[in-house]
Amino acid sequence: VRGIDSVEALYRELAVDRCDILVLDVGLPGEDGLSATGHLRRMDGMGIVLVTGRSGTADMAHGLSLGADIYLPKPLELPVLVAALHSLHRRMSQSVAANVPAPVPAAAMEASPAWSLRSDGWDLLAPNGRALTLTVAERGFLRELFAAPGEAVDRERLIAAVTDQPWDFDPHRLEVLVHRLRARVRNATDAMLPVRALRGMGYMLVSDQVAAA
Repeated sequence: VRGIDSVEALYRELAVDRCDILVLDVGLPGEDGLSATGHLRRMDGMGIVLVTGRSGTADMAHGLSLGADIYLPKPLELPVLVAALHSLHRRMSQSVAANVPAPVPAAAMEASPAWSLRSDGWDLLAPNGRALTLTVAERGFLRELFAAPGEAVDRERLIAAVTDQPWDFDPHRLEVLVHRLRARVRNATDAMLPVRALRGMGYMLVSDQVAAA
């Protein structure tokens, strides 16, 4: 369990270390918990619990529509929070077990000796034939890189590909997305994503590991 005092610090933390469940207070300084919920849900499948003094039905509906798994109004008793976390963890564990990635058929393996995007960019296929279904943000990020293998793609272009509000996007969120994507690819395919970070510039897809278009 780790405590973090702002959304900005949270993005920096998630860029280097993952978490399974996040408890967010809506009333954080700087960017608030609702805004962070919307951004994090587009990037990742972590569990999100919103805690807030806003107990109205409209507030609850808004928080859940942004992607929160659980919305808990204050004042909040510790046993209620603990029970909610256990319940969410159980549901997430069952979901993971039900979605263990299966190998892509042999025909697809033979046609894909290197990394490629399939199903209109929604599935990332590894050289070993295993696939990962991507989130909206991951798909946008990888489509930009696959469009220019071996070339540096700047952060501004990548940010525009993963959000419809690039002017309100903290660059640390892109680091979080890439960090989590690497972990998801590794877990699903048992292979390392061939994406290289270019300091001060952006990212590059290693061209010798990508299937020819």
